[in-house]
Amino acid sequence: MAETVWSTDTGEAVYRSRDPVRNLRLRVHLQRITSSNFLRYQPAAQPGKDLIDLATFRPHPTASGHRSEEEEEEEVVIGWQEKLFSQFEVDLYRNEAACQSPLDHQYRQEILKLEALGGRKNRRIFTYTDSDRYTNVEEHCQKMTTAAREVPSFLVERMANVRRRRQDRRGMEGGILKSRIVTWEPSEEFVRNNHVINTPLQTMYIMADLGPYGKLGYKKYEHVLCTLKVDSNGVITVKPDFTGLKGPYRIETEGEKQELWKYTIDNVSSLAQPEEEEREQRVFKDLYSRHKEYLSSLVGTDFEMTAPGALRLFVNGEVVSAQGYEYDNLYVHFFVELPTTNWSSPTFQQLSGITQTCATKSLGMDKVAYFSYPFTFEASFLHEDESADALPEWPVLYCEVLSLDFWQRYRVEGYGAVVLPTTPGCHTLTVSTWRPMELGTVAELRRFFIGGSLELEDLSYVRIPGTFKGERLSRFGFRTETTGSVTFRLHCLQQSRAFMESSFLRKRMQSVLDRLEGFSQQSSVHSVLEAFRRARRRMQEARESLPQDLVSPSGTMAS
Repeated sequence: MAETVWSTDTGEAVYRSRDPVRNLRLRVHLQRITSSNFLRYQPAAQPGKDLIDLATFRPHPTASGHRSEEEEEEEVVIGWQEKLFSQFEVDLYRNEAACQSPLDHQYRQEILKLEALGGRKNRRIFTYTDSDRYTNVEEHCQKMTTAAREVPSFLVERMANVRRRRQDRRGMEGGILKSRIVTWEPSEEFVRNNHVINTPLQTMYIMADLGPYGKLGYKKYEHVLCTLKVDSNGVITVKPDFTGLKGPYRIETEGEKQELWKYTIDNVSSLAQPEEEEREQRVFKDLYSRHKEYLSSLVGTDFEMTAPGALRLFVNGEVVSAQGYEYDNLYVHFFVELPTTNWSSPTFQQLSGITQTCATKSLGMDKVAYFSYPFTFEASFLHEDESADALPEWPVLYCEVLSLDFWQRYRVEGYGAVVLPTTPGCHTLTVSTWRPMELGTVAELRRFFIGGSLELEDLSYVRIPGTFKGERLSRFGFRTETTGSVTFRLHCLQQSRAFMESSFLRKRMQSVLDRLEGFSQQSSVHSVLEAFRRARRRMQEARESLPQDLVSPSGTMAS
C-alpha cells in the first residue's frame, strides 16, 4: 500500500469571484486512519504456537458490538452559510429552556423538523455560520503569535472588540458623512468605526466532532476543518486552501486515545451554463454602460473642447527651491512668454508670479531656499500654416532671483530661462542663472552695504527678446557672473481634437503634431545651434573691426 502524502501547507488562500457567493459549494471528506486501540492484542496464546495468530487482532467493538462505517468515514457537500447541526447543538436545543434568542428558537424548530423526517444526515461534520455565537468567540480568542503563553497587547485587545461584520451591523455614528471635519469629543464606538480597518466581512466555519465512539457532542472534541471569509468586494479567503492535487490534511487528537484523521476540501461549485454566461455578460455590459452614463452625468455637458486644429496646454507648476546664491532671504519673480505667432491665452490668465521670501538652510556646501510655491496657467496653440517649413515655437519660462537685506533693500541674484516641456507628464527642470556684474571693488561694496545692482530692463534679454527684429543680437562687452540655480516641477497636460479624431483627420494634423512632438529634439539642439550662431557673429564682428587690408575678399584673413 502506498504511503499517504500529507499536505502541510495550512495557510490561507485568497480568491476573487464576480459570481454570487451563494453559489459556492464545498465537498468535505473526513476519514479515520488509525487509533491507539484500533488493534487489540489478545495475550492468551494457544499452546504449541510460538507465533501470534492474526485472528487475535480485531477491531475494537462499539457498544452495539460492531463498528459503524458512517463513523469511520463521512462526506458532506456544504453551501455558503448552510447550517449543519452538531450533536451538541441537537442536545442543547431540544431543551426549550435553553433557547434564549430568536435564533435559538429558530434552530429548535429546524431540529424538531429534522427529527420528524428521520434525523440529521451528518454525524461528525457540522458548521458554524456567521450568526452563531462561536464565530465571535473564535475571533476574540485567536492568537497573534505562536507563543504558548501569549499576553495580548493593547492593540490586540482593541482589535478584538472590532466587529468585522456586515455593514448593517455597523454603528450609525461612524457611517454617516458629516460636515464636521474634526470631532472634538468622539465616543468609543466612533473611534472603533473610524480609526480601525472595519471591512464588512462574513465568516463561516466547517467543523468536525472527533470524539470517540459514544461520546459525540462534547465541546472539547470539536476541531476546525476550514474557515471561510467573504467580504463585500467578492474576495473569498479559505483556510486551509482547497486540497486539489495536494495531499489530504491531517488532525491528531490529544488524550488517552490518540487518533489520526485525514480530510480533504474540494470546490464542487457547478459551472455556469453557456446561456447563463451570456446573460451575465449582458448584465455586466448594461451595468458598465449605466456606470459610464453616470460618470458622464457627473462631468456634464459643459466640458469644453478645443477648436479644430488647436492644441491647449495646461501647466500646473511649482517653484521648488533655489540654491547656490550668495545672500539669504531669497524670492523668485517668474513669468511665461508666449510666442507672438499662433499662441494665445485667456484674458483673465495671469502668466507671472512672485514667491514668498524664504530663508536658506545649509545643505552640504550650498545654501538652499525651499519655496514650494504653486502656480498654474493655460495657453492655446492654433495651427494655421500647414506648410512643412513652418516650425512651431514653444513658450519660455523666465525667472529672476532676488534677495532682501536687513533694510528691506533687494539685490538681483540671477536671471534664467528654460523652454517648457513639449511632452505631457511630470517634469523637473533645473534652471541655471547668471547676473550682470561691474568691474571693481566699489560696485561690490555698493551692492553689499546700500543694496542695488545692475538689472535688465527687459527680462527676455536672457534669451533672444521677442521684440528683436534685427539679424544680429550682439552682447559684446556685456559682463556676467554665473550664480546658482532654480528648480521647477511642472505637470503638463495637452488637449486636442487630433488625439481622438478619426484616422483621416489624424493624418491631416500629423504634420503639425510631428513638429510639436519633435520640438523637444529641436529644443535640445537649439542651445547648441544658438551657441554656434553667437560664435559666428562674434567672429564676423571681429573681422569687421579689423583693417580692410588684412581681410581677403572671400572673408578670410589674408596670409
